[in-house]
Amino acid sequence: MAVSANRLELLQIADAVAREKSIDRMIVIESMQDAIEKAAKTRYGAETNVRAEINPKTGELRLWRLLEVVEAVEEPSRQVELKYAKQKNDAAKLGDFLTEPLPPIEFGRIAAQSAKQVIVQKVRDAERDRMYEEYINRVGEIVNGTVKRVEYGNVIVDLGRGEAIIRRDELIPRELYRYGDRVRAYIYDVRREQRGPQIFLSRTHPQFMAKLFMQEVPEIYDGIITIRSIARDPGSRAKIAVTSSDSSIDPVGACVGMRGSRVQAVVAELQGEKIDIIPWTESIADLVVSALQPADVAKVVLDEQAERIEVVVPDEQLSLAIGRRGQNVRLASQLIGWDIDILTEAEESERRQKEFTERSALFMQALDVDEMVAQLLASEGFSSVEELAYIDASEIASIQGFDEETAAEIQQRASDYLAAIEKANDDERLKLGVEDELYEIPGLNAAMLVALGKEDIKSVEDFAGCAADDLVGWTERKDGETKRFEGTFKDFPVSREEAEEMILQARLKAGWITEADLAVAEEAAELEEGAPA
Repeated sequence: MAVSANRLELLQIADAVAREKSIDRMIVIESMQDAIEKAAKTRYGAETNVRAEINPKTGELRLWRLLEVVEAVEEPSRQVELKYAKQKNDAAKLGDFLTEPLPPIEFGRIAAQSAKQVIVQKVRDAERDRMYEEYINRVGEIVNGTVKRVEYGNVIVDLGRGEAIIRRDELIPRELYRYGDRVRAYIYDVRREQRGPQIFLSRTHPQFMAKLFMQEVPEIYDGIITIRSIARDPGSRAKIAVTSSDSSIDPVGACVGMRGSRVQAVVAELQGEKIDIIPWTESIADLVVSALQPADVAKVVLDEQAERIEVVVPDEQLSLAIGRRGQNVRLASQLIGWDIDILTEAEESERRQKEFTERSALFMQALDVDEMVAQLLASEGFSSVEELAYIDASEIASIQGFDEETAAEIQQRASDYLAAIEKANDDERLKLGVEDELYEIPGLNAAMLVALGKEDIKSVEDFAGCAADDLVGWTERKDGETKRFEGTFKDFPVSREEAEEMILQARLKAGWITEADLAVAEEAAELEEGAPA
């Protein structure tokens, strides 16, 4: 069968557009079919149900209209009565569609323009879908492109098969780009938007540095060395913690390279950003000592519940530990994920003296003893009246100048003091309307019940509805800053695990769960722990 020149031309146009826009040829042919259908409707009437088909092999164009088989015709251009339908097709029944071939149409100027708009829109939509699908799978990669233009500080980058944007705040400070410059950046987000898919690039993202190291250090690419954490002050300074799965390979040395060649390649790409490479360790104390280099650390105190670290440094090392505008300690905090407080040895000594004075005053007031006895107790490491009341009497008697009789008297006074406080708290608890039944939950005392009552938690049911965060608080980390939200038990030494156990006991008591439920949950947890990784 001979193929007409017009038919060949139709397929050639489809092939050319598909190649140029990097989209499927059938999408172009389908858009042509839609365009021809729209043009045909302007000829035969917008209400006519017209269908067009282009043979993808021969380019032959067929037009027909669809007529729905109905009992009574209301729209002659779209419907046909059953009796007439049966004349054409004996098997026709209500709800079926009959096809009637239509003669080829000549495209007028307006119809041709309308068809062109349909094809352009469909091709553009297909191109956008193709670009989105391509780049959504490349989030987390480094791409190279050419600067197309700069708008209000934002850099528009031509990636060859798409266009991306580096926002002003995603550029390294003092970086300037002009038309035609080559740029390398990290794809951190791809979104569908009204004007097409938007590809967002960054040169300040911590993972940009990680990917650069992966390109420069074969051991990272092979997975022998792992980058555990990165903290950046873009264009100025960065800290990166690395670890090695092979004990024979030094992770820091491998990242630095021969005479610093590997790290210098990354520094050059990041406009001279200084990079501190430190070995990662699971010990937070050791990690903070490394992270605060070049400053020397004399002492580290951890508060695991609040995820806070107190670091003591020699007086002359304070400015070095903090860094210019707090940069060193800020980056170390971001690297570890904990808040870091820096104290000098003099400040720590002053604080210890203040705590000693406060404890001595507490013992003098609570135990009705003189200053010398109170200071002796404080210097022996006792920090609270509770500790004195419940510790073995022999430990108090072993203090120089004390005997068993003195120890017993001190413990009796401590118990009387605590009982008086408990009585006062219980009276306040009753005023707040907190139920006696809450005392049956292990770990709760009168002072805690007062705190609960002030938060309108007055029954076992109320307490059972709490979450551990409500009781002990929680921390949120955003943009390198940690914010602490206090819980109801902020003034009590209650750990998260203890709070969870209290809530569990309340739910058992309230009947929300049973011992059988707990046994099933524990068995499932044991199985999960024993399962191979």
